[in-house]
Amino acid sequence: MKIIEKKVLVDTSDTRICRIDVFAPDIAKKARPGQFIALMVNEAGERVPLTVVDTDTVKGAIALIFQEAGLTTKLLGRLNPGDSLYSLVGPLGHATEIRNYGHVIIVGGGVGLAEIYPVARAMKNADNHVTVIIGARSKELLILADELKAVCDEFYITTDDGTLGRKAFTTDVLAGLIKKAKYDLVYAVGPIPMMKRTAVVTKDLGIKTIVSLNALMVDATGMCGCCRVTVGGVTKFSCVDGPEFDAQEIDWDELIKRNRIYEDKEKHICKLKLG
Repeated sequence: MKIIEKKVLVDTSDTRICRIDVFAPDIAKKARPGQFIALMVNEAGERVPLTVVDTDTVKGAIALIFQEAGLTTKLLGRLNPGDSLYSLVGPLGHATEIRNYGHVIIVGGGVGLAEIYPVARAMKNADNHVTVIIGARSKELLILADELKAVCDEFYITTDDGTLGRKAFTTDVLAGLIKKAKYDLVYAVGPIPMMKRTAVVTKDLGIKTIVSLNALMVDATGMCGCCRVTVGGVTKFSCVDGPEFDAQEIDWDELIKRNRIYEDKEKHICKLKLG
């Protein structure tokens, strides 16, 4: 569980996103697109879920990308090559169903780009026509743009401020595309409002739409119930039933409220422990 490599992908006044490659040969052999791991930085810390972005079975390594947001990710960002994680569990969750759908649109926003990359690559390898739409607040916050462009047939960039690509939201581009051509699957990962809007945009046309949820997790193995989400009127656990669900069956308003429960407490803890 030693960190082999580290790279800072984004470092602005208010956002820091890092990639670390961790020695975890067993996970590297088994992880599939859509799955995640749960790690602990130290013995007293919490477990946080992170998507397995890439694997290298020769080096026995997995790649993880994270944004420093709460206490644990900020502590994780302080580690360097040679440092070890306290614990690492995975791969967890159900893998993405990869097959030949036909025309697939993959939408990613923010750190969600780390999650769509392995899926986009796998969908392309399954002989799908893959369109990728990515977005961020500004060009400084975009990650994996070159890597995603290399594994798709059509590629669109949006930024909120227009500093790169089209000044728009990813869902604006999505709405335009699905009105002009037939698509068989939409796969989206990013901020909850973006995923909710994706579900709204595709619903009237009846396009199968899958999202990968970033619900709150504590145990990440189905023990705590913290990551529960209502899907089709039934309570599901994101960690063991997901993390992917049918976007049009999710109770988005409930999910938004649940994900805001600990915002103030997290900010307070960070201030106390990190200064």
